[in-house]
Amino acid sequence: MSHAVASTSEAEAFLAAHPDLVSVDLLLPDQHGVLRGKRIPAHELLKVYEQGIYLPGSVFALDINGNTVESTGIGFDTGDCDQPCRVIPHTLTMVPWQTKPMAQCLITMEQSPGEAYFANPRHVLDQICDQYQTQGLTPMVAVELEFYLTDAKRLESGLLQPPIAPMTGLRESDTQVYAVDNLDDYSALIDDIMLAAQAQNIPASTAVAEYAPGQFEINLQHVADPVLACDQAILLKRIIKSVSRNHGFGATFMAKPYADQAGSGMHIHMSLLDDSATNVFACDQQQPNAVLSQALAGLQATMAETMALLCPKVNSYRRFQPDFFVAMAPTWGVDNRTVALRIPNGSGSATRIEHRVAGADANPYLAMAALLSGALHGINNELILGPQTTGNGAEKVAPSLPLNWVDAYGILGNSEFAKNAFGADFLRVYTQVQQQEYDEFNRHVSSLEIDWYQRTL
Repeated sequence: MSHAVASTSEAEAFLAAHPDLVSVDLLLPDQHGVLRGKRIPAHELLKVYEQGIYLPGSVFALDINGNTVESTGIGFDTGDCDQPCRVIPHTLTMVPWQTKPMAQCLITMEQSPGEAYFANPRHVLDQICDQYQTQGLTPMVAVELEFYLTDAKRLESGLLQPPIAPMTGLRESDTQVYAVDNLDDYSALIDDIMLAAQAQNIPASTAVAEYAPGQFEINLQHVADPVLACDQAILLKRIIKSVSRNHGFGATFMAKPYADQAGSGMHIHMSLLDDSATNVFACDQQQPNAVLSQALAGLQATMAETMALLCPKVNSYRRFQPDFFVAMAPTWGVDNRTVALRIPNGSGSATRIEHRVAGADANPYLAMAALLSGALHGINNELILGPQTTGNGAEKVAPSLPLNWVDAYGILGNSEFAKNAFGADFLRVYTQVQQQEYDEFNRHVSSLEIDWYQRTL
C-alpha cells in the first residue's frame, strides 16, 4: 500500500527558519511503541528528505530490551538487511526541552519504494483506516494517557516510589483524584509539558490528577485521523518523559507500577463521520442507533481476541483488579466508568464510544487498530448488541476477558478475525517478539519467590 512521503520543500523551509539547528532525531516507533532511529547532523536533513535513510527491518523484531528475536524471521534469516525509511509529512518540529537547537521527525519504513513495511504497526492501522474510507466513513478519535510521576531514586528493593511534591516538599502518599492543588504542586512541570506539546503541534488539552499518588492524565483533542492521533500520542509520551526528567522526576507508562495502587490506562474515544462530516453515532444515548449498536457489538465480540494488543505485557494484567475502574468483561453502558465500553454523557450529536480496556503500556497504533477493526466488524456484519450494564459492572457481570498473558496471546494467535484484520505475517512477528519477552521474564527468580520459598521449602 502506498503512503505519503514528505516533500523536500518542508525541510528547506524548516532549515531556513532554524539556521542554528544542530541535529535532528529521526524517530521510528517499534512494536512496543518505543522510539528507535538515528540522530543526524542538521546539514544531512535535506538529503534524508530526498533519499531517505536505511534501518534494518529487524527494528520490528526487537524485544523490549532491544534484542532481536530471531524466530520472527526478519533478523539473521534476511541477513539483517536494511529497509528504506522516509520522513512522514508534517512531523518535523523543534525539540524545546533540549539545551541546544535540536529537531525531530517521525519516519516510516518501506518494504520497497512507496510501499509500507508489513511489520510496522503504523501500517497495520493505516490499512484499517483505508477500509473505513472505502465505506465513506472517517473515525474521529481522541487518546487519553494516564501515567505516574516517580522519584528518580528507587527504593533499596528496586521498586519505584512516589515523587516529592515541589511545592510542599512532602512525598506523595494519598489519592486526590481531580484535586486542583495536586496540579498546582506540579504546575511548573505540567506547564512545560503543555508548552512543549504546543511547540510540536500536539493538541494536548486537559490535565487531571488521577486515582493514585503521583498519577496524572493528559488528554489529546479529537482528530479525524486515527494514524495522526497515534503519532501524537507516541510523541506526547516522549514529551512527558523528557520534560519530567528535566524536572528531576521519572515518568512511567507502565500499566501497574505499584501493586496497591490504580493502574494506568489508555482510554480511546471514537465516533464516526460520514461524507458530510455528520456523526453517524448521533442519537439518544440511552437508545443507541443501529450503527452505534453494531459498532459496540463488534467491539464486544472481538475484545477477547484483541486483548493481547490492548494489554501486551505481563505487567499489563496486574491492572485487572476489583475497584480500580478496569472492566474484566466486554460490558457497555451509558456514563458508567465500571464498563469496558462507555458512552459518555453529552449532547446527542456528540455521541461517542470510550474504550477503557487498553493499558498505557499498549502501542497506540495497535490499540487503535483493535478498536477500529472491532467496530467495523460489528458494522459490516450487523451484529446485535446485548443489554447495557448499569451500576457496578464488576459486581453485575462475571469476568470473561482473558486476564493473563498466556490466555490472551493464545486467543490472539488462533483468531481468524485478527489474522484478517491485522495480517497473518504481522501477527506472527508480533507474537514471536512478545513470546520471547515473556519467556525471558519467566527465567528470572524474583525476590518474592525467595521470601516465600527459601525457608519454607
